[in-house]
Amino acid sequence: VPVDGSRWLSMREVLDHLRQKGHEIVVVAPEINIQIKPSENFIMKMYPIPFTKEELDEDIHSFSRDVFEEGSFLERFLKVFRRLKSISANNLSVCAHLLYNKELVRYLEESKF
Repeated sequence: VPVDGSRWLSMREVLDHLRQKGHEIVVVAPEINIQIKPSENFIMKMYPIPFTKEELDEDIHSFSRDVFEEGSFLERFLKVFRRLKSISANNLSVCAHLLYNKELVRYLEESKF
């Protein structure tokens, strides 16, 4: 179960090597993500989450704006803190939607994931 972003880029290389050695790879990812895309090298299992690609992109761009915005350190710190709280809440929601997806969890259990 990869985490999106730069960690996925590192993980993808590992998965490609495992596939070359004959392993069957199953990647579980939310339907809305940044970089996790289907590949011939693995089976992709996706699950729905309660926000859109636009909302995800906006969270990321807003975080970047808040970090580099002009203003006092305290103002910027509070904005970044609020943004990180929002991003963390979204990450928790993504995890919960995976764990409460009965069909996907059943597939994973039956396949000895």
